[in-house]
Amino acid sequence: MSDSMRSVSGVSRREFLKGSGAAAAATAVVGAPLVAPAEEVAGLVRGSEEVTLTVNGKKHRVRIEPRTTLLEVLRYQLGLTGAKPVSTDGCCGGSTVLLEGKPISAATTLAMDCVGKQITTVEGLGAKDEVVQAFVHQDAMQCGFCTPGFVVAVKAFLKKHPNATEEEVRQGLNGNLCRCGTYVNVIRAVLEAVKGANHG
Repeated sequence: MSDSMRSVSGVSRREFLKGSGAAAAATAVVGAPLVAPAEEVAGLVRGSEEVTLTVNGKKHRVRIEPRTTLLEVLRYQLGLTGAKPVSTDGCCGGSTVLLEGKPISAATTLAMDCVGKQITTVEGLGAKDEVVQAFVHQDAMQCGFCTPGFVVAVKAFLKKHPNATEEEVRQGLNGNLCRCGTYVNVIRAVLEAVKGANHG
């Protein structure tokens, strides 16, 4: 074996890998079992079960699995399609709903975690809502796919910032994306809602 293949300590890479592999195998055999004991698994939820979700002020019995997202329940069991499955990681804001009045991504929230809490979707706001009206008046939509998420996010934002400035609006809604690029009209709509709240 050439000197270049040996480290300063005199051990070759092949010898090191063989030794570390044997050590790892010994640790796996002697260490903790790879399968959790039955008593630890017994407490886990298996299969599906019926739960009650409170959505837009009404209680709904739904059947969910532990992995079921809130977005899946809203769209496929309750027929509330305002929240959109734009991304699986919630980075675009298209699936924004309110949970106990706070904006969350329904795409990344487990339905099981919403039991006993108030869920509000864009459908629950209604056509006469001041934010909805401002979006319509300012034509703050193009394809409309992102609009429900924006409207819900704006509702939560204005609740915390009723006198928001344009700069605060821009910062507060940077988690919502519009692929059509209608941001100018969205901002105008939010500012109109701010004005309406203060002078309505």
